[in-house]
Amino acid sequence: MAKKEADSVTITDGSVPLRSPRAHWITPTVAGIVLATFLSDLSHEMCTAVLPLYLSTLGLGPAALGLIEGIADFLVSLSKLLGGIVGHHVRRKRPWASLGYLVTAVATWGIGLVNGLAALLTLRGTAWIGRGFRGPLRDHLLADAVAPTHYGRAYGLERAGDMLGAVAGPLAAALFVWAGVEFRTVILWTLAPGLLAAGSLFFFTRERDATISLTPQDADPKPRRSFPRLFWMFLAGVFLFGLGDFSRTFLIWLAAKPFAESSGPAADSISAAVLLYTLHNLVSAAVAYPIGRLGDRGHKRQILIGGYGLGVGTNVFLALFSQSLGWLVAIVVLSGIYIAVEETLEKAIAAELLPGELRSLGFGILACANAVGDMASSFWVGFLLDAHQPGWAFGMAAAVGAAGTLWLACVWKFAGVRYRQK
Repeated sequence: MAKKEADSVTITDGSVPLRSPRAHWITPTVAGIVLATFLSDLSHEMCTAVLPLYLSTLGLGPAALGLIEGIADFLVSLSKLLGGIVGHHVRRKRPWASLGYLVTAVATWGIGLVNGLAALLTLRGTAWIGRGFRGPLRDHLLADAVAPTHYGRAYGLERAGDMLGAVAGPLAAALFVWAGVEFRTVILWTLAPGLLAAGSLFFFTRERDATISLTPQDADPKPRRSFPRLFWMFLAGVFLFGLGDFSRTFLIWLAAKPFAESSGPAADSISAAVLLYTLHNLVSAAVAYPIGRLGDRGHKRQILIGGYGLGVGTNVFLALFSQSLGWLVAIVVLSGIYIAVEETLEKAIAAELLPGELRSLGFGILACANAVGDMASSFWVGFLLDAHQPGWAFGMAAAVGAAGTLWLACVWKFAGVRYRQK
């Protein structure tokens, strides 16, 4: 049962009461979700780190990378929506989320067994289907595991786990490459942490009783059956910004060029490029939780708009200075910051806007909108880079990102936003 107190809320995780979320909000369920996120990202980011380089050994360039990532993002958009729909209709979400982690692990491992573009597309797409499907279900489990006062911190911690995995994965890949291990073998090693991720979510997490409510909306005897209008307006801004939010995998490809020109040996330049991508993820991991904590103090809207603005500026710098190694290092740091803001606070704001009975479906729609934007931007960025037009590629991304930022700023200013914050 939900019980409001002066500085705490009593909630229930399964059959175990959890009191005073300020002191005890990191429950086994929260820890299990964060651990699963870390291990899964370690797994698929090991693959992502060497994927552009693996493709190059097969005679495939940035256009093929853009095609693979674009189709994967398209499939992930559909699977995120599917995950939201399934979560809306099933009582127990943990087994379905665990299945998504398992599919991602096996399909990512399979990439190391094939050579053809069609097979690579199929396996990368399958891995991203599993990754997308599990997302809304996991996000629902996390929102159920904490009080609304801690949404920012919970999603910030989950994002930190994600990004720490995205640090460990490329770092492990870089060490393997430096040691002379083939790209294919690096990809095959991703199976172990992927399977551990699925096991962590299934065995460590618990679900609260479906009859228990955490928020005033959930406790309403006549719960709302339609999405709030403000959620749709928020979603439009997220989608517009997402149209310029291309896959960060392109940073590896961009970094490899100047490193190759300045470093000499291929293995050294490849390792350096992967390490630069690791820096991107390390920055995101370092700032995700502080951003969520600051957001919980009532600043989610302003911080998200600021993060969007930083993303636009990052793409402007890419359009102007992507050929410069020094600028590229600075761009990687800026990208890591704005990605952490975006991924942490979009979910925290959505959790506040959505009534409990629509939360899984709402998270699926939010994730789908982001994925469709990523798909479109990955397509055009890949093909424009293949045509040696980085200015147009990143300039277009900056323009549509600016439109999304402006829209969201107007929404917050004129829509009379009210949060359920304490």
